[in-house]
Amino acid sequence: MGHAKSARLIGVGLLVFSLVAILSCSGSETFSGKCVGVADGDTITVLKKGKAVRIRLYGIDCPERGQDFYRAAKTFTSEHAYGKIVHVAPVDQDAYGRLVAWVSVNGTNLNKELVAAGLAWWYKRYAPNEKELANLEKKARREKVGIWSHPHPVPPWEFRQDHH
Repeated sequence: MGHAKSARLIGVGLLVFSLVAILSCSGSETFSGKCVGVADGDTITVLKKGKAVRIRLYGIDCPERGQDFYRAAKTFTSEHAYGKIVHVAPVDQDAYGRLVAWVSVNGTNLNKELVAAGLAWWYKRYAPNEKELANLEKKARREKVGIWSHPHPVPPWEFRQDHH
């Protein structure tokens, strides 16, 4: 077998291996399930094949317990998702083992709705290329809705540093 042919076979083998590895990553496929819990504005629990899965909403960060608008963000998420069938499109898994995902309910993206309502920050650190989230935050800031009605809103990541 020639060198070029064996190199090509190795390349194809690596490609197939990589694709199998990507596709077999646990939780990487989209799924729908009933939302059975809301921990806070950006963390919910969804049933997947009868098993409870913790979901962290991708690209956003809602106020923490003890911050202004914490309760409003949690209530918003509860009213939009709790007890309903939600569609989960995983992006990643976080350090706490939660699935990080886009979540939609009846075709409406919950992540984006929270930012548009002024109840979440665009989490630029973890979703730097999400221009739609950036634009929704700019609009909410301009209109001074939710967290942006406060003169000096403290981002949750800064609040966590100061309170943990």
